[in-house]
Amino acid sequence: MVGELVGESVIIADMAEGSQVYNKGYYGYPRPGGGLELDLLEALYLLECDKLKVQIAGKEVDHATLYRRVARSVDDLQTRYVVYRDLRQRGYIVKLDQGDFDFRVYPRGANPHNSQAQNWVLAISERDVFNIAALQEKSETSQRTRKDLLLGVVDEEGDITFYTVEGADPRGETEEKPTTAEGALIDDAVIVLGEEADRLYENGFYGKKIGPMLQLSLIETAYLIDKGRLEVRSIRSGQKMGEKGFLANAKRSQSDFDLRMRAYQDLRSRGMVVKTGFKYGTHFRVYEGNPSKHHSRYLVHVVPDDYSTVWAEISRAVRLAHGVKKEILFASSGQDLRYVRLTRVRP
Repeated sequence: MVGELVGESVIIADMAEGSQVYNKGYYGYPRPGGGLELDLLEALYLLECDKLKVQIAGKEVDHATLYRRVARSVDDLQTRYVVYRDLRQRGYIVKLDQGDFDFRVYPRGANPHNSQAQNWVLAISERDVFNIAALQEKSETSQRTRKDLLLGVVDEEGDITFYTVEGADPRGETEEKPTTAEGALIDDAVIVLGEEADRLYENGFYGKKIGPMLQLSLIETAYLIDKGRLEVRSIRSGQKMGEKGFLANAKRSQSDFDLRMRAYQDLRSRGMVVKTGFKYGTHFRVYEGNPSKHHSRYLVHVVPDDYSTVWAEISRAVRLAHGVKKEILFASSGQDLRYVRLTRVRP
């Protein structure tokens, strides 16, 4: 098959050859009157696979020459080409998108004539910035169009890690009875002593039992004070601490207290049991019920709505969560609290 580089496309003028290329992999778009118009990425891939010869001004060129030519007009060529090539080699039909995404991908065994695309795909370099707001926007667009969002993140050696991105709606089954207790503030922890420790733990699974004592986190304590279920006194002076005084003390100890608190309150309202995620490098680990009967399903990291970071940080968080058989949720604390789930997949 022979194609000619014309502008930003490669044209197979011969009607029979164009039909053959299209029917074998649904590459390009049939032209009115016959022939086939290929995108530059498609032409590069077909040339690499020895399924196409490409001419420029009537002279046949090799892959290296065409690649240099394409690189002058296609942004992020290597990243996009690596992802396109990988998906094609996996047996998917991949069409380039001219809108908000790089590609649309059809289910394996399907084609554009008998199926809707299954995925929107973004090709991303590991050097790109991860921005939670932009990712949420892409995810919501995907959901509205009934497609799954697939990210192909390419590292500096050309290896690809694929992630799916979707909104999440975590729910639990914890029911609580109204119990009250008194806690003692010591340094940056609150301790509940005596029988009240058992009652408070059994009705909501707050804190951690340490022998006969119950140790509460600052977040748990603030939540229970707000609900009227806990009174806190200084263990040294015995003086009662009001809610404002306790919150001021907590915020001095934890600079992102308000950010975490909003997510904690929301997760608790959903029937979840929420514990610190420190050992996993996240804000919370979250259970759907009794922690002694359930494994924590989620790790939740709370971020502002304009949160940006490097992809290496995201890769580390997702891989760690998978390694301990949990799901990682990013809770974006903007005007509305939203949860985004990233999952590492093999297409």
